[in-house]
Amino acid sequence: MPHSILFFLLLLLASTNTLSSPVPDPESVVQEVNEKINASRRNLAFLSCGTGNPIDDCWRCDPNWEKNRQSLADCAIGFGKHAVGGRDGEIYVVTDNGDHPVNPKPGTLRYGVIQDEPLWIIFARDMVIQLKEELIMNSFKTIDGRGANVHIAGGPCITIQYVTNIIVHGLNIHDCKQGGNAYVRDSPEHFGWRTLSDGDGVSIFGGSHVWVDHCSLSNCRDGLIDAIHGSTAITISNNYLTHHNKVMLLGHSDTYLQDKNMQVTIAFNHFGEGLVQRMPRCRHGYFHVVNNDYTHWEMYAIGGSAAPTINSQGNRFLAPNDIFNKEVTKHEVAPESEWKSWNWRSEGDLMLNGAFFTTSGAGASSSYSKAYSLGARPSSLVASLTSGAGSLICRKGSRC
Repeated sequence: MPHSILFFLLLLLASTNTLSSPVPDPESVVQEVNEKINASRRNLAFLSCGTGNPIDDCWRCDPNWEKNRQSLADCAIGFGKHAVGGRDGEIYVVTDNGDHPVNPKPGTLRYGVIQDEPLWIIFARDMVIQLKEELIMNSFKTIDGRGANVHIAGGPCITIQYVTNIIVHGLNIHDCKQGGNAYVRDSPEHFGWRTLSDGDGVSIFGGSHVWVDHCSLSNCRDGLIDAIHGSTAITISNNYLTHHNKVMLLGHSDTYLQDKNMQVTIAFNHFGEGLVQRMPRCRHGYFHVVNNDYTHWEMYAIGGSAAPTINSQGNRFLAPNDIFNKEVTKHEVAPESEWKSWNWRSEGDLMLNGAFFTTSGAGASSSYSKAYSLGARPSSLVASLTSGAGSLICRKGSRC
């Protein structure tokens, strides 16, 4: 067999193996999320440093977090809970904010993310990294911005393509631009030609076991966080998202049926000022939207097409003053005769300033809602749950 064909087959096999089978019973993951939320709530006491947010309560009370960084990997919940990132590898320290897309220097962020072995990537100091091309990540990597003020901005941003076990935590990601029509390295052994990118903050393309946590994202060319082309096993949590139009796309197209495997947990995020739509916009898969704070939207908050399941629990929705845009939901490109069978449900959501959620399918049934009532944390407490959303100011030797 010619070497070129053998290489292609190996590459195809590697790409296929990154995709994760969907959880057969997604409701069991929903139940587990709610059990963890309620357990954190029960553990609160007068002198507790906890917040009731089970992700944060897993690690933020530890004054020695800087010496126990990799324990963060055990704190995820939801569909992305098995994303271990670089937990089982060495610590890699970014000391150089420069970037070379094909021949990155040791000490740069790109050099770390392309390595074959697991790595937990941290930063030696505050820095702004203006990438020249997309940051193509290799599997089993964590980018951990705690302890430094790290901005990825002003150029192409993060791409998680056909890889698995990725954690992106504690970064400021903004003003992301298109890249491409250039060569970019994606491993120590390989670089290839990249066509024009979309300009997302975080682009997940055929990726699995991905966790994006405590990032601040704004003002990118396309989406702030997009997941397409069969991506699955994803948790998006504790992020602060602002000043953007099309915030979050989950699902490539109505005709891309592989996205039926997509399962995403969206928890404890603050959808803040200057947002217009797609928080998220869903296709085909299963989406658990739990205990998020929606304080701004101009068109709608949650939308979708191609019969996705949307399970909204314990969120706070503050509608805009425009009387024509009070509706949380938007059933995209389909007549009511079609979307009325889509399973969109709302349980325990707090509707403010005239906000309303149009349920459909099984979600419109009160008996169904009662049967699947799993007790998300009360939406009246969402403001405190999400008060630490976005990148954190963490000081060594003290609680974060």
